[in-house]
Amino acid sequence: MEAKDYLKDISEIKNLMNKSSRFISLSGLSGILAGIYALIGATIAYWLVINHSYGTLLLDGWVFKTCLLILALIAFFSIATAIFLTTRKAKKNNEKIWDTSSKRLIFNFLIPLITGGIYILIILAQQKYGQAGALMLIFYGLALVNASKYSIGDIRYLGFIEIILGLICALFPGYGFILWVIGFGFLHIVYGTIMYIKYDKK
Repeated sequence: MEAKDYLKDISEIKNLMNKSSRFISLSGLSGILAGIYALIGATIAYWLVINHSYGTLLLDGWVFKTCLLILALIAFFSIATAIFLTTRKAKKNNEKIWDTSSKRLIFNFLIPLITGGIYILIILAQQKYGQAGALMLIFYGLALVNASKYSIGDIRYLGFIEIILGLICALFPGYGFILWVIGFGFLHIVYGTIMYIKYDKK
């Protein structure tokens, strides 16, 4: 009996240490919605390119600028949704939304993401936009892997898949749009659904 109590105490201590070092209130539903936003944005961008740009993009053209705006809106709505749903989940679980673990999560997530964003803007300014899709996937994947140490460990696997997709995209740039849709659209929906079932739906 004492041995069982001892093991139970160890398990509880381990869980407390894990909660204190990791931000575990990420919402799986936010991943699903981020994927839906990406699919909607990709559909609109594809329609614009096919119907108003004859299948090509010019850096100084209004279609390209509109596509950049669509990307920005996808990021904005995805971040806003994640903040709202994660905050709601944290309050429901009586957890702090802004503590040491969440700060570490955001800091480690933003380092590769901002670095990649700046680099992509630089190569776009140099009119080298053939690898933009691959770089988005790779740096986003690196951000997920880097942040996984301070959150739900499962996001590391999503990060690995994003990186692999990015490398494939770099090897076959002609499939950049399709791989981008898979990475930011379908994978988010699949990952979000798994996380929702595993952590949220209780």
